[in-house]
Amino acid sequence: MGTIAVHEFISLDGVFEDPSWTFDYGFDPGMGVTLAGITNASNAILLGRRTYEMFAPAWSTRTVQDDPGAPFFNETHKYVVGAQEPDVDWGPSTRLGAYHPDAIRKLKDDTDGVIYISGSGQLVRALLQEALVDDLHLFVYPVALGQGRRLWDDGVDTTRLALKAHDVYDNGVVHLGYGPA
Repeated sequence: MGTIAVHEFISLDGVFEDPSWTFDYGFDPGMGVTLAGITNASNAILLGRRTYEMFAPAWSTRTVQDDPGAPFFNETHKYVVGAQEPDVDWGPSTRLGAYHPDAIRKLKDDTDGVIYISGSGQLVRALLQEALVDDLHLFVYPVALGQGRRLWDDGVDTTRLALKAHDVYDNGVVHLGYGPA
C-alpha cells in the first residue's frame, strides 16, 4: 500500500498560488536535500489537471543538467485528476478522471511506495478533507502576501496534524513536515 506525500511552497498567510514570489528568497541547498529525500522515496506523481498542464511545458524540456529533479518529473508515472482531459500530453501518465476519494484509495492500494504531489491545491484540499494525505511538507516563506489562493480556504473543516519533522534554512524558509494527528 502506498502513501501520499504532498509538498507545497506557501507564504506565512497560507498562499500557495503562483509561487513566483518565492524567487526573491533563492533556493537554499538544504531545501534541495529535503525535496530530494521526498522525491527519491516516490515512485508515482499525482497531480490535478491544471498543475499537470502547468508542469508539463516547464519540466518536459528540462534535463538533469538543467535541474537534478528533471528525470523524476519526466520519467515517473503521473496520475492526473480532473473532469476535463488535459490540454497536453506528458508521459508516462494516466488520467483518473474527476476527483473521487475511492479512486485515490485504490491508487494508494495499488501503489508500492510514495505517491508525490506538488501544487494541485484543489486536489490537496480534497485529500486532506478525506484524511488521505500521509505526509504534508510545507515550505513556509517569511512573507505574508495578503492575497492569492490559500491552501486552506475559508469554511473548510478543521484539519489536525502532527509535526513529524522541521528544518530552518539560511534563506529564512522553514520546512514543516506533518502527518495525521
